[in-house]
Amino acid sequence: MPYPYFILDVFTERPLAGNPLAVVLDADGLDGAQMRAITAEFNLLQTAFAQPAENPVHSARLRIFTPGRELPFAGHPMVGAAVALARRVAAGDPERREQVLVIETGVGPVRCGVFVKGERSGHAILDAPELPRALAVTGDRETIAAALDLVPGEIGFENHQPSVFTAGLAFTFVPVRDLTVIGRARPVPAQWSAAFGEAPGAYLYCRQTESADHQFHARMFAPSFGVDEDPATGGAAAAFAGVVRTFDRLPAGGHRYVVEQGYEMGRPSELVIELDVEEGMISAVRVGGDAVVVAEGTLFA
Repeated sequence: MPYPYFILDVFTERPLAGNPLAVVLDADGLDGAQMRAITAEFNLLQTAFAQPAENPVHSARLRIFTPGRELPFAGHPMVGAAVALARRVAAGDPERREQVLVIETGVGPVRCGVFVKGERSGHAILDAPELPRALAVTGDRETIAAALDLVPGEIGFENHQPSVFTAGLAFTFVPVRDLTVIGRARPVPAQWSAAFGEAPGAYLYCRQTESADHQFHARMFAPSFGVDEDPATGGAAAAFAGVVRTFDRLPAGGHRYVVEQGYEMGRPSELVIELDVEEGMISAVRVGGDAVVVAEGTLFA
C-alpha cells in the first residue's frame, strides 16, 4: 500500500541544517512492527507516523520512533509533523496559512500553532504536554564528568548544577563552563548508566554561544536510545524551561530564549523556548521553530 512521506529539516529555515525527520502521512494501515522497520529504512534519528485522530475534533494522531524505541513525545517530530500536516491543508486552501492543530501523542493531545511560510517551509510552536518538574539526579559531579570525558571542575557555571527535569521525557541537564568544554565532550558508554540512570539523555548546555542573538548553546547525547548525538532536541528544550526557571530565578511574566544546538555536528539548529512564570512557578511552556521540506515521495510497505 502506498504512503506519502516527507523529509524535513527541523529547527532551521534552510535545507541541510537542523534535525532531519521523516514524516509518513495516512499511516493508519501500519502497525508498530512495520513502523519500526520503516524507521530503520529511513535511517534517520526519528520518524513520525501521522494517523487519523481518535477524537474527531483533533487533527491527527502521531507515533514517533527512533532507531531503538518508540517515544511517547518528542519536540522535533511534533514541529516537523505539524508543518507537514499544515502544508497539506494549505495546499487545498491557500487562505489557511495560519492554523491551530491538536495532535494526539503518547502523553496526550498537544496544541500546535502553525504558520505556513512558503511553498516548502513553515513555523510551528507547540504547548509542552507537561509542565517541567524536577526529578532526582543519579550521578554526582565526578561520575557525570567521567561519562562525558570531562573533569569535574568543568561541570557547572554560576549557580547552575546538574539536574534532572521532565516535560514528558526525562533528561539529565549538565551545565558546563564554556564552548571549549562543550565542544570536547563525548559519551563514554562504560560510565553512562552510572551517571544518568533512568534519565539517560544527557543535555549539556553553557551560556556562551556562537551567535549573539542566542541565549544558550547545547548538545544532547543519548547512546542508550540509539542516538549518539541529536542536532536539536525539542523535548529536552521543554524540560529545560524548568532548569532556567530554577537556577536563574526568573521573575513573574513571559520569558523567551533561543537555544542553539547541532553546531558541532555541522547541523546548526535554533530552538525557541517561551515560558510564563506566575507566583514563582511556571504556568506555561511553549517550544517552537522552523521546518523545511527537503524531499518527498511515496513509500510502498
